[in-house]
Amino acid sequence: MRNRIRELYNDIISPKREFQERVFIILTCIAELSIMLVCLSDIIFGENIFEIVALAFMLVVSPFITIAAAKKKRADIGAAVIAMGIIFGVLPVTFFFGGGVTGGSMLWVSFSYLYIGLIITGKLRVVFLAALTVLVVIEYLIDYMHPDLIAKHSNSMMYTDQLAATILAGLVVFAIVYILNKLFIGENNRAKEQAKEIEELNKAQNKFFSSMSHEIRTPINTIIGLNEMILREDISDEVADDARNIRSASKILLSLINDILDMSKIESGKMDILKMPYDVGAMLSEIVNMIWVRANEKGLQFAVDVDPGLPASLVCDEVRIKQILINLLNNAVKYTQEGSVTLSIHCRKTEQSKVLVTYSVEDTGMGIRKESIPHLFDAFRREDESKNKYIEGTGLGLSIVKQLVDLLGGEISVNSIYTKGSTFVVTLEQEIADERAIGKYEPGKYSHGGREIYHQSFEAPKAKVLIVDDNTANLLVATKLLRDTKVQTFTAESGEEALKLTAEDRYNVILMDHMMPGMDGIECMHAIREQSGGLCKDIPIVALTANAGSENQALYKREGFDGYLLKPVDAAALEKTLLDLLPDDIVQIKEDENVKYESEKVVRELRRKVPLLITTDSICDLPKAMLKSLKVPVLSYKVYTEKGIFSDGIEAEGDVILKYLDKKDATARSEAPEPEDYEAFFAEQLSYAQHIIHIAMAKNSSRGFANACEAALSFYNVSVVDSGHLSSGTGLMVMAAKELADSGLTETDMVVPELEKLRNKINSSFIMDTTEYLYRGGRMSEKAYKLCRAFMLHPIIVLKDSAMKIGGIIIGNRARYRRKYIEKALRNPEEIDTSVLFITYVGMRKSEIEKIKEDVLYKVPFEKVYLQKATSAISINCGPGTFGLLFARK
Repeated sequence: MRNRIRELYNDIISPKREFQERVFIILTCIAELSIMLVCLSDIIFGENIFEIVALAFMLVVSPFITIAAAKKKRADIGAAVIAMGIIFGVLPVTFFFGGGVTGGSMLWVSFSYLYIGLIITGKLRVVFLAALTVLVVIEYLIDYMHPDLIAKHSNSMMYTDQLAATILAGLVVFAIVYILNKLFIGENNRAKEQAKEIEELNKAQNKFFSSMSHEIRTPINTIIGLNEMILREDISDEVADDARNIRSASKILLSLINDILDMSKIESGKMDILKMPYDVGAMLSEIVNMIWVRANEKGLQFAVDVDPGLPASLVCDEVRIKQILINLLNNAVKYTQEGSVTLSIHCRKTEQSKVLVTYSVEDTGMGIRKESIPHLFDAFRREDESKNKYIEGTGLGLSIVKQLVDLLGGEISVNSIYTKGSTFVVTLEQEIADERAIGKYEPGKYSHGGREIYHQSFEAPKAKVLIVDDNTANLLVATKLLRDTKVQTFTAESGEEALKLTAEDRYNVILMDHMMPGMDGIECMHAIREQSGGLCKDIPIVALTANAGSENQALYKREGFDGYLLKPVDAAALEKTLLDLLPDDIVQIKEDENVKYESEKVVRELRRKVPLLITTDSICDLPKAMLKSLKVPVLSYKVYTEKGIFSDGIEAEGDVILKYLDKKDATARSEAPEPEDYEAFFAEQLSYAQHIIHIAMAKNSSRGFANACEAALSFYNVSVVDSGHLSSGTGLMVMAAKELADSGLTETDMVVPELEKLRNKINSSFIMDTTEYLYRGGRMSEKAYKLCRAFMLHPIIVLKDSAMKIGGIIIGNRARYRRKYIEKALRNPEEIDTSVLFITYVGMRKSEIEKIKEDVLYKVPFEKVYLQKATSAISINCGPGTFGLLFARK
């Protein structure tokens, strides 16, 4: 019997059943048990026979309802029927024949409310709750106005009934909560397990797709590269036509691979957008040349209409724009049997430095049914399958287009008349990198049997380029693609071989594969940079890899590569990369009226600029080695003394200024740079960057933020962020901004909101050993200074609302106030981000600061602790013995 009950229980809570169904069965069983217990208590205590018969009838009927509802999987109907039985059957009977309000029936009303709330759903829940409430009110009114209608209990029976009802109702509620809690815990654990399985599946899927992409790209690189060399040779028109078809088919295959890989990334939320300057004409030519071949094969006219006022260079994710247009144009060609396909591009200036670009793809194909348009962008869906069953395709194209347009912040719309044709319109706002208009665009339409003439963009016979790749075919392709530039090419088939060559000769550029056995490309790059006696420590190294995706591009950038080329390598992209990196004095530019190259020096310089540069002020209190490593330019505050004006951190160090202030009556103050100083600083840095985000000290603590904002008005591409902190608290904001910029976020609109979120999580505070320096600097009155000195008061300076405030006062000697400050600053250690801590100090011995570090790590195990001397601009306001704990909270 026990085993049978256990089997029944396991079947009830089995995860194979719907959760709501399990809850219904369990609560109904508990309700039936409750009715049975009430019946037993009535029998034991000699209650009204009518009440016993009514409850027994309910007890017999309700199991049949439960079983029928479970079998039919209609828990909602079963729950409604039983709820009606309880409200209009059990409760009235137990009320009128069980003592009314003095009996135990009213305690079961709470159970009824609980049952309805847990089991009934939708509008029916409101109806039953209202009915139950009305019933209870009516029962109380009847008991009050017509007590003669109620079968009253004797005094002893009233207490007995209420006691039994209280215990039974309590046990029933306990059982409900216990079982439901067990169910919820089980569901939660199952959900976690499923989420973990899905995450692992996504990782495995992404790894597979990434590996597949890498493996397929490698042989395609050989096919496209060697095919390109065939096209450059003196060959017959027939062979040239075949070679062009091979190139077009290879690029379409690449497009399909990219679609599958990107769909995986989009679904897992790992698709990144990397916005960089790109050549509009070059991008359009690549797209047009690819689509023209397919249109020509089907006998379709392919027209291109480009606004002459379109800027020659824009800032956006070129790869994603190409992907969008190629998918739309491929679809247009596939679903058009006769007529034409037209690509139109127009632009409208929205701001001083931005344009809204409209891409329109129009065809005269079969069109789309009106009812199919809402489902057009669903993945793996193809409309009108009966007509399209012989047309190749994955069904992914339009879904990816829609999601890429959304990621780029644009819009897509479609107009279509069934059997007449369709028009897809994409609008994207983009920044202008080069104001010059593209002019009349002539894509160089081919006639059947027409010939392309290759023109190298430059020649550099004195240039030395080292190509490192473990695949000999890839080495052959890269070498042949550079043959006409007369560049001297050298090859290495491993990282170890490359190190030997860089130790013996100096090259101008190194092209480095990533995935190589033994020493991979990243390890080799770092080894070259640190090579003892190496001749190529400072020369540009470009990642030449089959690892696609903006996250890989961001990885190579973080690791320190100077460029990124994706296999199969495009000949024009390869030449442009070398043109950007080779010294000007060994490069001879080749111009030709049929091929347009960005040979002007100003455009080459633009392409060398970093998309986003983080800058800050000297009061950020970051180690100089870190600032150099992060490549963060710093503008110095000014320190004013009787001896003159000095640059903070350059001419005036913290320890030096403290020695000066040891002299009697010596005074010093720090001031933020003037607006013209910031303006000159920003102008200089913009020669290396396209955009600047300047991290300033807390705006209510210094004029730095206001002055920087005033200077930024002279530039459209400079943003100033209030760090809300000072010293290394500002430094933590700088580190976070740099990490965001290196991760591929190159839009200020994306970085600034993230920094504003972080600002509220950073903890900036200092404990002062003496208030003398605040008094001498005019920041504290004489009375307050004397009071602090007399009673050994040590103020804690905190940053709140971008202003310095007193966050507390600790009384006592040095050992006590330091211990108490550490306890106060590190409260709630479970909320602290333990990755980085700055202990920034003024005029303290090494043994003192090491002791503080030891005490801090005893309380919170920070992974990285920086012991940072404060700059003079901070030191002159704090005085020796001051230190602060600066970190972020989760």
